[in-house]
Amino acid sequence: MKYLFIVQGEGRGHLTQAITLEKLLISRGHEVVGIMVGKSRGRKLPDFFGREVHAPVTQFESMNFLPSASNRRPSMLKTVAVNAVSLHKYIPSIRMIRDTIRSSGADAVVNFYELMTGLTCMFCRIDVPVVCIGHQYLFRHSDFGMPYKKYPGSRALNFFTKLTCAGAVKCLALSFRKMDADYAHGIAVVPPLLRREVMDMEVADGDYVHGYMLNKGFSKDVLEWHREHPEVELRFFWDNWEAGKVMKVDDTLSFYLIDDHEFLKQMAGCRAYASTAGFESVCEAIWMGKPILMVPSHIEQEINAFDASRSGAGVSCDKFDLSLLLDFADEFKAEPGFRDWARSAQDIFIRELEDLDKIA
Repeated sequence: MKYLFIVQGEGRGHLTQAITLEKLLISRGHEVVGIMVGKSRGRKLPDFFGREVHAPVTQFESMNFLPSASNRRPSMLKTVAVNAVSLHKYIPSIRMIRDTIRSSGADAVVNFYELMTGLTCMFCRIDVPVVCIGHQYLFRHSDFGMPYKKYPGSRALNFFTKLTCAGAVKCLALSFRKMDADYAHGIAVVPPLLRREVMDMEVADGDYVHGYMLNKGFSKDVLEWHREHPEVELRFFWDNWEAGKVMKVDDTLSFYLIDDHEFLKQMAGCRAYASTAGFESVCEAIWMGKPILMVPSHIEQEINAFDASRSGAGVSCDKFDLSLLLDFADEFKAEPGFRDWARSAQDIFIRELEDLDKIA
């Protein structure tokens, strides 16, 4: 079969999922004819993505969360206001997606949580099946146990998620653990899409803290903690292109421009991992048996952190309190069942995606 990928370009999770799935499909004799990636001002497509994928990559304007003045959590009011006023500028993106699907010769479209794909299916006739992939679809699962009172923004998130999968024949919900399908909502539960590179990494217990922050405003937390604990080595990754490949603050604190290979290498050798709770990197840390501190930058990541915490993978906080992480690391024991679940991903994904041939 021939597949067209459409990928949300914010963060690294959806991008690495696309890399993994393309390699899997190719290994089973299928073809990915193209990869479309949503872009927005202030976000640049990481170099590692272009190096890792085989299919030609094109980009289109998409809606993304807009940062607050502190560049930490997205400003929901600002996001809604700016995107509402600018809706007209996304019409060319919808047309581009529609025309690319029609001209690509694809037998199916795989959507990695990109809103513009759902809007295209709402406003245009799409004659091939669309399947959606993302951890966010699990939040709509009837057995997920969403604590709506604790996370009042979760209803809005589920509405947004529903828009991303408009017109889809099914959603593949990435999960930390095995769950039954929710046929009422068109949800099949699948393992995380971990790359072979992650699974083959030689893991060691180092003496430094490894980290990733979605928004550079969180660096203030890290700098403050570092001033009080200069003896602890910190190696943090971000997408602050203006700072260069490596910004060395001193002998025990460095900020690295996001580079996927170096990121995984540093994770494999760390003592513990701190992040803004993106699903993909949390799964990578669980696979490597690393204790995790999750500092969510928006509602989606708050629920990621809730889900990972109840699985025993880590602790969450509203800032990079690395003392909390190190205390947790002293008592942490890795969950062995996760690896078996993750290893089953290849067969499960191939079954789910080859079944689309019956629909096409």
